[in-house]
Amino acid sequence: MKILIADEISSEGIDILRKAGFELDLKFDITYDELKKIISNYEGLVVRSRTKVDNDIIEAGVNLRFIGRAGVGLDNIDVKAAEAKGIVVLNTPEIAASSVSELVFGMLLSLIRKISVCDRLMKMGEWPKKLAMGFELKGKTMGIIGFGRIGREVAKKAKAFEMRVIYYDIFRPDSSVERELGVEFFELDDLLKTSDVVTLHVPLTPQTKYLLNEEKFKIMKKGAILINTSRGAVIDNKALLKYLKSGHLYGACLDVFENEPPKEPWEKELISLENVVVTPHIGSMTIEAQKMASILLANKIIEAFAKKSL
Repeated sequence: MKILIADEISSEGIDILRKAGFELDLKFDITYDELKKIISNYEGLVVRSRTKVDNDIIEAGVNLRFIGRAGVGLDNIDVKAAEAKGIVVLNTPEIAASSVSELVFGMLLSLIRKISVCDRLMKMGEWPKKLAMGFELKGKTMGIIGFGRIGREVAKKAKAFEMRVIYYDIFRPDSSVERELGVEFFELDDLLKTSDVVTLHVPLTPQTKYLLNEEKFKIMKKGAILINTSRGAVIDNKALLKYLKSGHLYGACLDVFENEPPKEPWEKELISLENVVVTPHIGSMTIEAQKMASILLANKIIEAFAKKSL
């Protein structure tokens, strides 16, 4: 099988595939137009988040048997179009729980203890101690929206900070999970009214687009913090900007955006606010997570090939 790897993945997975006998072409900087021209030469395509695999790419990939995503989300792949053509779509949702949950608390601590502000001002020669009054996480309530692998890892870390943890998910797990993690289930609106910190861990679907909008921001607890490390469009970010500027929300931590990188004037205003901590979609950007994504995807490809499901 001839496989095109269109985005850079860790070498461990590449080595596994080569040893298994697959023919690989590595084109990490391939453009959309170039991909469309040559995809018919391949039976497999491996991407991360950079490469967009839309219906046109899938239609051009007349010999494609699988598309592999070394990562969690599949919103850069037209899964329905792939399935309609009998193309198997593989991904690695197992890899991001530790890295994303750690980023959640890195960003949160940076916001509430003014770490990034102090760092920037001190490097400019200032001594901003009077600006650095923050608050503790101990005793605060964290509301987790989406209680899959990542949400549960966030819960464990929040408990270590002695926070109360509540969660909402459309699929409520067995009560034994709640007892084991020490968490409580709340309906979405009740969670928003109760939480000092709200963190999102849901995929982007038609049902979750703008899950948090002006109506939801309005009912959030005054002075609350919002964290989004899932997908940019699960939040109406224009409404978020309004509620951050008004002071209704204390601040926000954003790793994901509707446009990546942000380009609209209102997006640039949002990321420039002093009460917003931003990072460039780095939730799973750790050595460990990227290595595991590469290895897991390679093994899933080999397993599917062995089972003749490709």
